[in-house]
Amino acid sequence: MNTKAMYKLSYGLFVCTVVNGDKKNGCITNTAVQVASDPNRISLAINKANLTHDMLKETGKCNISVLSTDASFDTFKHFGFQSGRDVDKFASFTDFKLADNGIPYITKGTNAYFSLNVEKEVDLGSHTLFICEPVFMDVLADTPSCTYEYYQNNIKPKPQPVGETPKGETIWKCTICGYEYVGEDMPDDFICPICKHPKDDFEKIIR
Repeated sequence: MNTKAMYKLSYGLFVCTVVNGDKKNGCITNTAVQVASDPNRISLAINKANLTHDMLKETGKCNISVLSTDASFDTFKHFGFQSGRDVDKFASFTDFKLADNGIPYITKGTNAYFSLNVEKEVDLGSHTLFICEPVFMDVLADTPSCTYEYYQNNIKPKPQPVGETPKGETIWKCTICGYEYVGEDMPDDFICPICKHPKDDFEKIIR
């Protein structure tokens, strides 16, 4: 079974932002989809390993900022390659405004945002699927939305071939975020500590 067929599915890319008390947080996701039009409903799947997941379950409210082709790799790194459990993602980040629900939405490299209220939750194992009612939405720019394919081909830096380390150890590189695992073999249940993707999304880099 060729699991790379998954890369052929079409995805948009978004920043899901949440607030719980004084804590603001957000993460990159590719799972926001309109699933019904009458009434209008949007589904959103968030990895349970993310702090954003726990905050959304607690508060039942979030914003989704739609990333555009103007988005920089720095935005992806800021919201996707570090955990809100370790850093305050909004401590020095200024490219946002507060929506009427008190939750940030991203203003740079985005073309729209949605304010969502959670109506239902479905446990999907690694993720929770949130079925949400959009209570507000607005267009921010006419720039095309950033697809996952566009991100891979035009925004994400191309990996540099590194092959073996000076010690002769094999490097496995995450094709999603670039995290490197050093070792001849990877455990089957290995999860990337940065982007939370599994072993299937790692490749051995040959010099």
